Amino acid sequence: MDRIEKIVFLSLVLDLFAFTIPLPLFPRIIEWYTVRESSDPRGLLSKTLQLVSWLRGLFYNPAGNPQKWDVVLLGGLMGSAFSLLQFLVSPKIGALSDRYGRRRVLLVTMLGNILSASVWIKSTTFASYMISRIIGGLSEGNVQLATAILSDITTPAQRSKSLAQIGIAFAICFCIGPPIGAYFAARPLPSSLAAMGIELNIYAIPAAISLLLLIIETVFLFVALPETHNRRLNSQTNRNVDQGNQSPGESPSRTGQQRRLDMLNTLCHLHFLFLSVFSGIEFTLTFLTFDLFDWSNSQNGALIGSIGIISALLQGGYVRQAIPKVGEGRMAKRGVASCIIGLIFLSLIPPFASSKPSTAIKLLQAVVVCLAFTSATVVSSLTSYASLQCDGGFDEDTGKPTQEHPQLAKGVALGKFRSAGQLGRALGPLLTCASYWTYGPTITYAMSAVAMIILSLSMVSLAANPHPSVQVEGKPTCT
Repeated sequence: MDRIEKIVFLSLVLDLFAFTIPLPLFPRIIEWYTVRESSDPRGLLSKTLQLVSWLRGLFYNPAGNPQKWDVVLLGGLMGSAFSLLQFLVSPKIGALSDRYGRRRVLLVTMLGNILSASVWIKSTTFASYMISRIIGGLSEGNVQLATAILSDITTPAQRSKSLAQIGIAFAICFCIGPPIGAYFAARPLPSSLAAMGIELNIYAIPAAISLLLLIIETVFLFVALPETHNRRLNSQTNRNVDQGNQSPGESPSRTGQQRRLDMLNTLCHLHFLFLSVFSGIEFTLTFLTFDLFDWSNSQNGALIGSIGIISALLQGGYVRQAIPKVGEGRMAKRGVASCIIGLIFLSLIPPFASSKPSTAIKLLQAVVVCLAFTSATVVSSLTSYASLQCDGGFDEDTGKPTQEHPQLAKGVALGKFRSAGQLGRALGPLLTCASYWTYGPTITYAMSAVAMIILSLSMVSLAANPHPSVQVEGKPTCT
């Protein structure tokens, strides 16, 4: 198991490294296309920017250069479009992995990612670049399938500790990927290419690095990753899952399945609501620092990077060690509580920015710590909680899984869970931006804090630990 966990972690690092390289380049890519296609008012980019300008004008008309805000907002919309595609495709990828196996489906999605990066290298028009993004949005399945693979090979007691590696990989790559992308974006393309009449995207070098990483990842997975679907781990532990909370005369399996289906639906709603708020905070945080402190791109990059570094340290240290003791439910609640505190601090920053700037900076530093703790805990805990709803029983004679409800198959269930979160990521930045430009940062973050408080109250039904056979702080949590 340790070997497969290492394979999954290394593949995630390669995949997320390739994914994060283009993140800081969106505004500059759009500016490049704007210059190239300025003479075509009926082109896709011109029409898209006109739509973005109209939408922005409904809420905000900045002084100076409104086109700059339109470019930034379009970059955010492109990220939302990627998440929307993931919302649509994640359940399909999960269902296919249940039918054909994790390894085979993962390798097919990797071919899609390779095609996406290849199109990016050659995309000299905005339309071709959007085709690259669409292919990528429909193909990205590494994180979802890594979750399913780790769920296949771990017992309930090990699950949350193992899945924390996904958060660690995210935090590491979000720290190093964007700066590397920005560095190589500044490198000029070889002049020999122009002499040969070969025209490439202005950021073909970062695109080529992403492509190389994806090819290495695909070869690595093809050679090293075994199939994990339907692997038998601990039949006694799994047989205990459906033995709790049934009424006299009812089938334990049927009652337990319905209970787990209800919990899975609850977790999907919580995932959607949390990321709807949290992704909006992430997206508008740089707006706040730009408006109030006039921070440069490098300063904002350092701000986001510091959140990633602290989150990685928390994931690798505190979370992996503490979550087996406190349980997934309690850890998720702690993360939401930390987010509430951070949002309250954020709402206080604008009043202090002009009168007491040093106090405003200290509040921002506290926000970084709070958001890093939230980033390190909530999604990974809820994901682990969701995966544990899929641990059904095994036949004692054959060792094969007993008949399970189709919606509790790991691929389907985790695909549905991820889909709910991606819908939140698609809608959250749009709604938060609309509020930010209409009501200002103080009211926006105060409203977000209220939304998180409501979310926290709705999490009361979550047990500290979702699995009846796992001990939390020395006591069984549900029997």
